[in-house]
Amino acid sequence: MKIGSYILGMLTMVIVVFSCTEQQSVEQPKIMEWSREQSTEFGRNIALEEDIDIKLFLKRRENWAVTETGSGLRYWVYESHGGQPAQEGSIVDVEFEVRLLDDSLCYRTEQGELATFKVDKSDVETGVQEGIKLMSKGDRAKLIIPSHLGHGLVGDMNKIPPLQVLIVDIHLIDIRQ
Repeated sequence: MKIGSYILGMLTMVIVVFSCTEQQSVEQPKIMEWSREQSTEFGRNIALEEDIDIKLFLKRRENWAVTETGSGLRYWVYESHGGQPAQEGSIVDVEFEVRLLDDSLCYRTEQGELATFKVDKSDVETGVQEGIKLMSKGDRAKLIIPSHLGHGLVGDMNKIPPLQVLIVDIHLIDIRQ
């Protein structure tokens, strides 16, 4: 009986203590105001930082004959076979390797495997879509894809982190209409 009375007394004391303490209010998180101008400035700063990183990367690869497009894609067709380039709606078969600027491997097609997609009609990175239209059957190219043409602010939620420049080595095996 003494143990039962002791437990009942302790339980009563715990209830009294918790019922007498003041309720603490939970602060609501502050909603950050973000203007269109701030978004534009943020994007501009990211693009400038990436541009510097790409230039430093290319400085170490002076033998790459890189061309820059208006979108910011940089490409070098290092093995050209001439012929008709891929066009919007073409179905292409490619082998590829995707790396980050620090040379970390993210993805690659396996030996004997091809990736197939429809140009400008698939979820393949915008930079790859743009670059493939600069290539013809048999060409090999290096594409340097800034984050706004790759996986942007969130990455691919797997192997590519947010805000990463991608280096894609791509071989255009076939083009079909």
